[in-house]
Amino acid sequence: MRIANLAGRLVLVTATGAVDVEEASQGRFGPDPTAVYRDWRDFTAWAASAGLPAGEPLDETLLGAPVPEPGQIFAIGLNYREHATESGLDFPVEPPVFTKFRTSITGPYGDLALPGDTVDWEAELVVVIGREARQVAAADAWEYVAGLTVGQDYSERTRQLVPPAPQFSLGKSFPGFAPIGPVVVTPDELPDPGNLEIGCSIDGEQVQKARTGDLIFSVPVLIERLSAVLPLQPGDLIFTGTPSGVGGGRNPKRFLVAGEEVVTWIEGIGQLRQRCVPGTPYTTAS
Repeated sequence: MRIANLAGRLVLVTATGAVDVEEASQGRFGPDPTAVYRDWRDFTAWAASAGLPAGEPLDETLLGAPVPEPGQIFAIGLNYREHATESGLDFPVEPPVFTKFRTSITGPYGDLALPGDTVDWEAELVVVIGREARQVAAADAWEYVAGLTVGQDYSERTRQLVPPAPQFSLGKSFPGFAPIGPVVVTPDELPDPGNLEIGCSIDGEQVQKARTGDLIFSVPVLIERLSAVLPLQPGDLIFTGTPSGVGGGRNPKRFLVAGEEVVTWIEGIGQLRQRCVPGTPYTTAS
């Protein structure tokens, strides 16, 4: 099953196009793309048994974030060994966790306003939680996953690493710094949801390529470790970390400039596309 947000309404993307969920279910499920995860079991049972009508042509320019209002956003650092190496840091023994604030969430396509001259890219697999998870064992964790989507963890490195204490969450939460989409894909749609090709290119030049099977902490382990501390709620997002190839890990360092197009993809899910444009510089301490 492939789920999307089309002009603010929940749709299923089928071979024939986009099926409006509220209309097809005769009001049983509403149009809110986020609310459906709180009723995930009933929704998936309905979608599997319903005789869905033919879809309407899908206008991709109208796609928004498939989960526009997550309750919690967890982001994991240093979750690929080569990325930890390029960052000059040891491999973590526990997942390093921060957040991206909700107002940074945006849809899969559009402009990325650059608030500074050290904005970096980080292609990421994003997990969408489908039922409350408390003290979940890794062996059972996929049962709590509604689906997977593509994400970018854009980062203003100067703001992120301001001394004396780095401010990861602020440096990664400027408007538009968390595009996700274009759809949420349920794990059963993917031959191996734990091992997908992921990559990123800038103006056609490939800058990142890896497989999610290379994660230090896999999706099930992340759910186990996070749910041991606090409950994960339906519709929560987990940005699982980025592979090597980020601009800050290069010599010389490379950051995004206005006019460049960033394309991020994950096998079996789809791609994001952002065009970099000048943004409003943020205020710094004088």
